[in-house]
Amino acid sequence: MSGEGKRVKRINTKKKFVADGVFQAELNEFLERTLGMEGYAGIEVRATSMSTEIRIKATKAKEILEKSGRKVRELKSLIEKRYNFNEVDNKVELAIKPLPYDRNLCASAQAENLKYKLLGGTPVRLAANNILASVMRRGGAKGCEIIISGKIRGQRAKSQKYKQGYIVSTGQPKLEFVDVACRHVELRQGILGVKVKIMQDSEKAIGKYKKIMPDCVKIHEPKDETHDIKPDVLSAAPRE
Repeated sequence: MSGEGKRVKRINTKKKFVADGVFQAELNEFLERTLGMEGYAGIEVRATSMSTEIRIKATKAKEILEKSGRKVRELKSLIEKRYNFNEVDNKVELAIKPLPYDRNLCASAQAENLKYKLLGGTPVRLAANNILASVMRRGGAKGCEIIISGKIRGQRAKSQKYKQGYIVSTGQPKLEFVDVACRHVELRQGILGVKVKIMQDSEKAIGKYKKIMPDCVKIHEPKDETHDIKPDVLSAAPRE
């Protein structure tokens, strides 16, 4: 009977994919609200049979670990209570990791930055142009696009698009090379929707390997020709 009590409950593959998707979506939304000011930039979940590791990417990872140790422990406690994790056979580990690239190239960080600029009363055009400048000049991105929609001015809702540089918008490269983030800004006149797209470069490092855009052609400089070399004739060695 004791063996039957410990038997692992099997789950349908389709239901497992749906459950994993719901778990990541809920967790992402929760961390967006709690770590928005700290530059939250996404999560990575690695699950094994005994434990689940949640890696939180943030632009201010060092500050969170140094100053907000209590906040991290609170987050871990809330996640354990919500998803029934325990310390025996279903442990959860929370890790705060810095971004592997410049924070000016992170769409989530820039969307949060734009959100707080708009909440602070900065005009829409000025706020969007500031974000474009920081992404393109300081970050050195290939392209950036910002879409702001809602009651920007007056009672009529409209959409404004600010774009600079080159950015792909179709196919598999769009999924692999373009970083996208959406945020909602709650203003007095209504809610504004903010979408930031950033294309970092035509090459992307994935572990040890590099992924290159399919239409990226690199032309190398021609080698210097040396005209002083004279061709020599090599005769075959005599047989003994």
